[in-house]
Amino acid sequence: MRNFTYLVPRSLNEAISMHESRRGRAKYIAGGTDVLVKIKEGKLAPDGLISLRHIIGQDRPFLNAETGELYIGAFMTHRSIERSPLIQHRYPILHDAVKNIGSVQIRNVATIGGNLVNAVPSADGAIPLIALDGKAHIYGAKGDRLIDLTRFFLGPGQCDLQGAEILTEIIIPPIAPRTGGAYVKHGRREAMELPMLGVGVLLSLEADMATCTKARICLGVAAPTPFRAREAEAYLTGRPVTEETLAEAGRIAAGESRVRDSIRGVAWYRREMVGVLVKRMGILALERAKR
Repeated sequence: MRNFTYLVPRSLNEAISMHESRRGRAKYIAGGTDVLVKIKEGKLAPDGLISLRHIIGQDRPFLNAETGELYIGAFMTHRSIERSPLIQHRYPILHDAVKNIGSVQIRNVATIGGNLVNAVPSADGAIPLIALDGKAHIYGAKGDRLIDLTRFFLGPGQCDLQGAEILTEIIIPPIAPRTGGAYVKHGRREAMELPMLGVGVLLSLEADMATCTKARICLGVAAPTPFRAREAEAYLTGRPVTEETLAEAGRIAAGESRVRDSIRGVAWYRREMVGVLVKRMGILALERAKR
């Protein structure tokens, strides 16, 4: 592994200045669980690593009591999100995802921002945040901007960050009453491994506690990037949420997927499991909405 300079900025502006001064030869690092592995494997060879861990204010959640918006600092570790009572009680779909990322040791250092910026199709953290209509808050030398997470992922390993920009936080809009969500990481075994599929379902109900007013069905490892199965969502919206309608939504979502054969699973099985898991997570989301 080649030598590199380790830099520790104390502010976002200082980090951006360090990055620009190295003319693209530096790499930001938070937890380092992805970046350091790539350096050891020879996939990255930066001259400098710019640590973001000591920048104050981007490592905690904040719920705006007036607007109902949730702000999740991008440098917040998966373990901190997992143990947050706010996330556990109000955003169980996100808790479902982060509690199964890697091991406890990895979750203690790996960050939600790093999980998104790494932009792999199997990023567990991306699916619930897309289902929650999250936006990425990005800061750079020219100021800041917001982008829907549905447009943040450009391809495997590619996201919409330009130059020295930094993902600083994820903003979740207010959750409608009578809303429930659930996420499942599906693999061949109960062990620390990448998912064969990731499926998240979020449902909002009418006052009758049966009719769907809003549906989000999000899939990971079913296409080059995490995505919403919009045809399946449209089918559910305005219909009673039953096992039959959820099964049909799952069938539609399976048709929207672009699964492929890989070392972790063959395409036909993955497509079949999309339908199964959409129904299963839909039932759990319905139960949580009724609570």
